[in-house]
Amino acid sequence: MKDNYAFLEALNQIARDKGISTEILLDALANALVAAYKRLPTAAEEAVVTIDPDTGDIRVYGQELDEDGNVTREWDDTPDDFGRIAAQTAKQVILQRIREAERDQKYEEYAGREGDIVTGMIQQSDNRYTLLSLGNVEALLPQAEQVPYERYEHNARLKAYIVEVRKTTKGPQIVVSRTHPGLIKRLFELEVPEISSGVVEIKAAAREPGARTKIAVWSNDPNVDPVGACVGARGARVRMVTNELRGEKVDIVPFSEDPAEFVARALQPARVREVLLDEDTGVATVIVPDFQLSLAIGREGQNARLAARLTGWRIDIKSETQVEEERNYANQDWAEGQWVEDESGQMVWQPAEGGEAISAEAWGAEVEGAESGDPTDPVALIAAEDEVDESDPVATLESGVEAPEESAIHVLSEPGAVGSYTDTPEAAIDTDELVVADPADAVDDEGGHDTGELDTTDDLLDEQLDESGDGDALTGGRRSVGDRSEPSS
Repeated sequence: MKDNYAFLEALNQIARDKGISTEILLDALANALVAAYKRLPTAAEEAVVTIDPDTGDIRVYGQELDEDGNVTREWDDTPDDFGRIAAQTAKQVILQRIREAERDQKYEEYAGREGDIVTGMIQQSDNRYTLLSLGNVEALLPQAEQVPYERYEHNARLKAYIVEVRKTTKGPQIVVSRTHPGLIKRLFELEVPEISSGVVEIKAAAREPGARTKIAVWSNDPNVDPVGACVGARGARVRMVTNELRGEKVDIVPFSEDPAEFVARALQPARVREVLLDEDTGVATVIVPDFQLSLAIGREGQNARLAARLTGWRIDIKSETQVEEERNYANQDWAEGQWVEDESGQMVWQPAEGGEAISAEAWGAEVEGAESGDPTDPVALIAAEDEVDESDPVATLESGVEAPEESAIHVLSEPGAVGSYTDTPEAAIDTDELVVADPADAVDDEGGHDTGELDTTDDLLDEQLDESGDGDALTGGRRSVGDRSEPSS
């Protein structure tokens, strides 16, 4: 009996030191004693062990069960030397149960802390992972969660973000990260009281570990500037975050519920002229001044990528000159087709609608000739020959094209002159046979006025040439009729 009391006292002391319930230890010990009892040659097929929590008395009861598993018979089958067996079994079971309880406690301590930040000491670092000591447990920092080119010195203190807590047979496995965007949020919560109190919120965060981070902040109090609260006096607060991230740059922009305005702010420090949103495709077209284009895109597109992740929009940045060129060429017809390689290995243009392929030399010559109007280009020559200036009466007559009504040819009748070309609509001239419009000026062979059929232009021209002796009746590219006065006798 005295030994039983000592046994219970020791069991209670272990339970208090390890933080384990006494009932759990007694239950584990009873199950272990059942397994030890069944190894005896005279043991019953079914048995149960009871341990009195007050006296420490241990009893084994053999059982018989029916087909349904109900107990039909039960008797006390405690072996005479069961105390020695119980002592050996109790030691092993208690030590095992203590280790399991400690692992469970560690797991429960960190199981609900996913998304939290912890501080640890660097214990071991290699190409695969880095181990952080968190006190009574170790955290694993995989290579994929490490910042590129960031070195971890032994025994150095490091803050990390808990991404996962796994329960294994060897205890909890805590996976931490140095690249997760949540690390930025937790660091600002530690440095900015307005964020921890809920006055200022971090609405979104985008990060390229080791290079740059963008966060969008919002204030629930109109009297509190969210950007100023995060920056701090002379940048003290954001400097603490930057130092913990080992020099990583942090951009803080104000959040906006207007998507267009939010996209414009996310591209800071670049200045945006206009933002056009296409909600069907999720594309935001951003127009910036020409001198701001490189700043809006950033080094290797970094600023544009971070802004796209921060806002959730696909961002297409264009300069004002690019937009103007697109508008100018919006109504232009472009050749449809593709450049392909022919059997001889030369690149040829294959029209989309089919037909014969065009070589690169022929294509370039044709395009250059059409644009410059090269007279050696047959296409340009044909086009030039086909063009007729319809405003020129002579060109109109010679080409056989009917003159437009607004540029009709008329004869102005004056004494002593057969006629001349004018735009004054006094009398129309037939394009096939030009005639004098005024019959009064027509003179017959006898010197009198002929009221009959009018002389044709060719007759008058021949007569004038005979009288003047001037064979040049074409001046200035136009047909002109000379003086009709009769020669003096």
